[in-house]
Amino acid sequence: MNLIASPFESIEHAVIWLLIVFSVATWGLALLKGLQFSRLKIQDRKFHKQFWAASSLDSAAELTHSQPGAAARVALAGYAAIQVPESTHAADLSQAINHQDRLERALRQQIVRERRALESGLAILASIGSTSPFIGLFGTVWGIMSALKGISAAGSASLETVAGPIGAALVATGVGIAVAVPAVLVYNYFLRRLKLTAADLDDFAHDFYSLAQKNAFRVLQHPALNKSGVTVTGQKVKEAS
Repeated sequence: MNLIASPFESIEHAVIWLLIVFSVATWGLALLKGLQFSRLKIQDRKFHKQFWAASSLDSAAELTHSQPGAAARVALAGYAAIQVPESTHAADLSQAINHQDRLERALRQQIVRERRALESGLAILASIGSTSPFIGLFGTVWGIMSALKGISAAGSASLETVAGPIGAALVATGVGIAVAVPAVLVYNYFLRRLKLTAADLDDFAHDFYSLAQKNAFRVLQHPALNKSGVTVTGQKVKEAS
């Protein structure tokens, strides 16, 4: 099978070139997701180290503005939900909301946002891994049909006449399997890393909730939180990139 020819010379050629595109997409996504998870791990490790070294929940609030990472954004959402103005005499409706429920909801929503950001691209890997063998099989079946038509037209059924076209058609199935296996392995690997990262965020959110509980679910309003675009009601929080 000559792949140097036009990809649209036959169905088998088009299938193989499509599988090659799938393979390139798989390894490209593997590289991008690897960089994303590695960077996130470094950012979260640095944030956790500085956060737990702080003297109090109020003093750790500045870190949420200066440090990137998923854990920092979860903490930022938590601070936004429970911060109160320094002048507590102003009794507005935002301070009448139950801070405990608002904190729990804000942490949960931010973790969901982080999961969505980390899940991007995994659906493509799952689709490539599940469909590539069938696409390759389709190319093989079509190639065998074309080969049998050619053999019938030639009027010869010798081994040399049959083996060449049939063997060339089977290449599509082999390519489909070769593309599917790495896609499935990469998908399972990053799915496991996603679950571990989400579990770490859940643990951190639980710890943050416990610290906020000791502070009666209130921290003083910090200028850094306002600069990052967080309002007192906690509705505007920077999503994961």
